[in-house]
Amino acid sequence: MLELNHVSVEFMSDNNVLAVDDVSLRLLDGSRTAIIGETGSGKSVLLLAILRLLPPNAVVSGSIAADGEDLLAADSKRMQQIRGGIISYIPQGGGASLNPLLKVGFQVGEPLIEHRKYTKRQAFEASIPLLRRFNLSHEEELAYSYPHTFSGGMRQRAMVAMGIAAGPKIVLADEPTKGLDEKRVRMVADALDLIEDETLLCVTHDINFAKSVGRDICVMYAAQQVEFGDSKEVIGHPLHPYTRNMMAAMPENGMRYQESGFAPSHDSYTDEAGGCRYLNRCREHMERCAVTPPLFDINGHKVRCWKYASSN
Repeated sequence: MLELNHVSVEFMSDNNVLAVDDVSLRLLDGSRTAIIGETGSGKSVLLLAILRLLPPNAVVSGSIAADGEDLLAADSKRMQQIRGGIISYIPQGGGASLNPLLKVGFQVGEPLIEHRKYTKRQAFEASIPLLRRFNLSHEEELAYSYPHTFSGGMRQRAMVAMGIAAGPKIVLADEPTKGLDEKRVRMVADALDLIEDETLLCVTHDINFAKSVGRDICVMYAAQQVEFGDSKEVIGHPLHPYTRNMMAAMPENGMRYQESGFAPSHDSYTDEAGGCRYLNRCREHMERCAVTPPLFDINGHKVRCWKYASSN
């Protein structure tokens, strides 16, 4: 189980930036959760905070635990064991993170060398059934090939195979469909569907992809978690004005975009900043919105909006 309680990430500089602000998630074993939101909402920073891969000027507060183990208190040696062995990370970029100079089979099997003490030969041989699990076809031939011979969708599926190679309990996927066309997006969704036992936390800006891979959806806006719930509920019956406008703006929904005004720059998000982050763009705002709303729980469907205060 992965638990995040009131996690915030602030980058300290001349103008401090609060990149993640008060995010809480409780992901049970085998759960599948997608985080959606526009660029700069803090999605990817949250994943890197879990893995403790942020730069030195990042200050992480709150608590992050995997199966009860405090990840923020773990030393560097223990974190090396956790990364890949317990929590794996699939980076964004259509598989561009693969080393162009190494055969795909070696790269897919490499986590087994680091975390399960396989020899290079054993790891390479183990990469073939891993690739086969994701329906790449001619897997033995592909294991001896280099990344440039793969399509974007094939490279991303190889990255998913690498991510689960060492048998982690938790898989973090960061924009796994970025830069891919519709056909290859479907390939990646199919690959993630084959992850059955692991807990999946997937960051994406693609709403339809989020719906296909996540049983639950967390919506982030301007560093904050503004909505969370069952994916069918969040997509079909969104509560937060931002989520509703985001859904209405989709082409299949007629692009009925109803925001007003402009969002403030991210430089203005600090610990001292108050009020609803969506205030300047929301047509439903009221006087109370000048105070930061908490996350209200409406029968398991959570929303950060004062409109639902009376329901709690």
